[in-house]
Amino acid sequence: MTRPVGFFDSGIGGTCILEAFRRLCPDEETIYIADTAHCPYGNRSPDEIIRLSEACVRRLLRRHCKMIVVACNTATAAAIDTLRARHPRIPFIGIEPALKPAALRSRTGVVGVLATAGTFNGRLYNETKARFARNVTVLATVADEFVTIVERAVIPGRLAVDPARLNTPAVERVVRTKIEPLLRAGADRIVLGCTHFPHLRPVIESVCAGHAEVIDPAEAVARQARRVLQAKGL
Repeated sequence: MTRPVGFFDSGIGGTCILEAFRRLCPDEETIYIADTAHCPYGNRSPDEIIRLSEACVRRLLRRHCKMIVVACNTATAAAIDTLRARHPRIPFIGIEPALKPAALRSRTGVVGVLATAGTFNGRLYNETKARFARNVTVLATVADEFVTIVERAVIPGRLAVDPARLNTPAVERVVRTKIEPLLRAGADRIVLGCTHFPHLRPVIESVCAGHAEVIDPAEAVARQARRVLQAKGL
């Protein structure tokens, strides 16, 4: 029996990780859970996020998944340690803001991070910040509004968003309210710290054009997932 790789997120966001993984591992079967009934996770308590994440994991395990990708920054921050402890035989791949490469590549010494409050409060983010960003100024910006914008653009019945609903003046105004203060403060790297945010990447890059590089960790997470599959003979 071919065992699939499982992915879950609170909504459409984690499909950017799923798509990157499929490009690297086109022969792997995949299953994706979008927990839209409880989206967004970002404003929920850690205990609730753990409970919701465990429910997604159990659904994936019933489908015999051999590895699970927690394709959600907030769920990774709140739940991945608990999930690994509860399911020690299953490899879990998490995601966190790509603060390390942003800090190492910044020329101005100022890095902007867009994420949810749950991600900023998580152990992984703060450990990475303490280890790799001691010599730069990190500007943390909560951008929960971006999650709502992306979810409203989901095409009914499909794991995809309608680009036309994201490329509007109203969406650009919301993006500018979050990005422009970071640029005025000197940020030359903008980290997308939520898997929903890459769906807005064209708009974000338009606002950042000529001022800052936008960093999306999706490809790095997909490479790590492939490395773990190979290392464990899966």
